[in-house]
Amino acid sequence: MTSDPREAGPAPYACRPADSRGRLYQEAESATRSAFQRDRDRIVHAGAFRKLQYKTQVFVYHEGDYYRTRLTHSLEVAQIARSLSRALGLNEDLAEALALAHDLGHTPFGHAGERALREAMRAHGGFDHNEQAFRVVTRLEARYAEFDGLNLTWETLEGLAKHNGPLDEPRPSLARFCERFDLELASHASAEAQVAALADDIAYNNHDIDDGLRAGLLELDELRAVPLVAEVLDEVERTYPDLERGRLIHETVRRLIGLMVDDLLTETRRRLAEARPDSAAALRALGRPVVAFSEDMRQKERTLRRLLFQRVYRHYKVNRMTQKAERVVRELFVLYLERPDCLPDAWQAAVARAEAGAAADPGGAAGQGRARVVADYIAGMTDRYALEAHEKLFDPYSRL
Repeated sequence: MTSDPREAGPAPYACRPADSRGRLYQEAESATRSAFQRDRDRIVHAGAFRKLQYKTQVFVYHEGDYYRTRLTHSLEVAQIARSLSRALGLNEDLAEALALAHDLGHTPFGHAGERALREAMRAHGGFDHNEQAFRVVTRLEARYAEFDGLNLTWETLEGLAKHNGPLDEPRPSLARFCERFDLELASHASAEAQVAALADDIAYNNHDIDDGLRAGLLELDELRAVPLVAEVLDEVERTYPDLERGRLIHETVRRLIGLMVDDLLTETRRRLAEARPDSAAALRALGRPVVAFSEDMRQKERTLRRLLFQRVYRHYKVNRMTQKAERVVRELFVLYLERPDCLPDAWQAAVARAEAGAAADPGGAAGQGRARVVADYIAGMTDRYALEAHEKLFDPYSRL
């Protein structure tokens, strides 16, 4: 009789809150919540998390209410990450916190907004949504009396910084943070962080199929060119020959998620049995990830991504929308950079502080002056706020 993973205790390689390396700013522990539960709760209560409701991935918010937003995507990632962590005996709270925080640094208008902001910041230290998420949780959230940011645990910050693998050349702001609180960027992250990263892949691959079909950017027959999807779609149609289209889509997507989850669990268990890490530290020191898809699944996933890129992300309807989004972000950046007095008072004060810091330390403040503050401000906007700000600033007939 096999044991029920829902009732199993933590694996030896799981992160344990009692063994946490702590926080940058020391705090008394909670009497009712573990350290990782507190991290998750702080993320959920963050202003940046609430804004995800009005930040989109592929479709701008007013294109339709049914499509995923960054918030609904993050919740789906968290659900998958918790399920995977439970099956593997990992810490569910840490995996959930990482899943909920992973998109906090995204700009308005999804990848279109990020492309525009990255180009605008090319001469000012660059822009990357992963680095921005780290800035949000360590600097930009201004809620607590005793520190900036959320003061998350070492394990959560480590997972955010290197959930995609070791960082040999970290961006300047992350490198400076690690001088104060070393996140050991040269090693792999915890198993919980690896789970959150692949839960993200599972979620967005499948919900982009769902949204693409419902938006009319994809047709079901096109998906038959992807072996992974074709197998599932054929099985659903054989089992339910008269199923209406909406139910057919949902049944196909839910089974695809199940297949990818099962493959990941099988491959991860194989790697764990081979490596036999006896602690979270030993797992980090392996020099390779342990949470992974099989090679067969990775090849099938690449084929699916290519189709989504060609038929969804580069569809002419999406291109029309993204060029508009890029122009909005680009023009807002140029105006605020030239006229910071058009920023709200608090952000004007941030510009003044940043420029004073850059003047005092010109060698170490590259990208941390006015342009960085403007990028922080724009990155924090929702789709709706960015469109309204652009209209007020560039439409002569708009009421201020």
